[in-house]
Amino acid sequence: MAAVVNRAEGALPALWLMRHARVLVAPGLCYGITEVEADPVATQEAAAQAARLLPQGMALRCSPARRCQDLALALHALRPDLMPSTEPRLAEMDFGAWEGRLWSDIGREAMETWTGDFGETPPGLHGESVHRFLDRIGGAWEEWHQARRPELWITHAGVIRAVELLSQGRRRIAIAADWPSTPVEFGRCSPLAAP
Repeated sequence: MAAVVNRAEGALPALWLMRHARVLVAPGLCYGITEVEADPVATQEAAAQAARLLPQGMALRCSPARRCQDLALALHALRPDLMPSTEPRLAEMDFGAWEGRLWSDIGREAMETWTGDFGETPPGLHGESVHRFLDRIGGAWEEWHQARRPELWITHAGVIRAVELLSQGRRRIAIAADWPSTPVEFGRCSPLAAP
C-alpha cells in the first residue's frame, strides 16, 4: 500500500493501521466488543514486525480491547518511542445480542434484514448500527486530520474497513455490498493507501 506522506504538497501525514493478532476463538464467532484473547506468540511476532517497520515520531492510539492493548504494550516494549494511548472510538462494532454467537447460528432471515439496510442496528439487538459506527470512527479520523501528525492505530478489521470508506469521503453506506470486502490480516501493520 502507498502511504499518504507527502507533506510538502499539503498531503496529510501517514496514518498506519494495524489489526490485533490472531484470536483464540472458534472460527466464525461474532466477537465485536466481546473480550477475547489474542495468541500471545502471534502478538509478540506482530509487535516485532511493526517495531522494525514503523518510522520514528509517531503517535500510537489503541482500541480499549485487551487484544489490541496487549499488542500496543508489546510494541512499546520494543519501541519505547511509541507510547500507547487508549482511544475508545477505535473499538470494534458492538453486535449486541449476536456477540459471542457463531455467525452461522444467527439465521439467514436476521442477516438479510440487517444487510439489506446496513444503516440500521442488527434486528432485535441493542448493538450499534453501521452509521453510528462510521460516525464514531469518523470522529477519530477527523481528529487525526486536524492534528496533522503521523499516527498508528492498533485496532480491528471493522475499524480498518471503516477507515477505507472514510478515506474515500464516504460517511454513509446503504447496503452490505457497499462495505469494503478487502481481507484484513491479523497482525498486519501498513500505511493507509492513498484514495
